[in-house]
Amino acid sequence: MEVKVKGIYKHYKGDYYIVEEIATHSETLEKMVVYRGLYEDSPLWVRPYDLFVDEVNETFEKVV
Repeated sequence: MEVKVKGIYKHYKGDYYIVEEIATHSETLEKMVVYRGLYEDSPLWVRPYDLFVDEVNETFEKVV
């Protein structure tokens, strides 16, 4: 799965998140997904790209 900036994804636990940006880790050059929950006062989160799209755990599912 390719992660899209401004795409909306559903976490396997049911919450919805919007991808704000794809970033690069300054030390490892690993791609990171920057995202925020679609609920009030949601913090900004960062997760390694490979874990965000990990189909084995099905952490996030693309919605929009």
